Amino acid sequence: MILIDADACPVKAEITEVALRRNMQAIFVAGSFLRLTDHPLIKLFVAGDAFDAADDAIAQVARPGTVTITADILLAERVLKVGGAALDPRGREYTEASIGETVATRDLMAELRPGMMGQAGGQSSGPAPYNARDRAAFKNALDRVLTRIARVG
Repeated sequence: MILIDADACPVKAEITEVALRRNMQAIFVAGSFLRLTDHPLIKLFVAGDAFDAADDAIAQVARPGTVTITADILLAERVLKVGGAALDPRGREYTEASIGETVATRDLMAELRPGMMGQAGGQSSGPAPYNARDRAAFKNALDRVLTRIARVG
């Protein structure tokens, strides 16, 4: 099963494509309604707009054999703790070995950001826009993780 932190997920179409090709259920978890492909394997779960509602819903069902797609490092950490796999929307897999450093970097950047914002005029560039290469890299990474999980399970 693929669980998707869907509100700001830029690779919904790619996840749907992989899920349908592999005949695998994909559950998109969002704060409100999203328009998705109409197919029995593609589901939407509306968690509501409470703080971390979608994250909490995903964390409750994540387990070994599930893959969660999220840019939220803290959600990825929760998923890993219960034995699930987690990928970011650019195809980088979070692992037990990397998640501690990733969380520490996130926390450090959160502390530094207020001072940096003043120097940069209050603007940050954010991540680079997605392109065809990023989308292909994500699909390849998702396929790789799903294949590894299928071998183990």
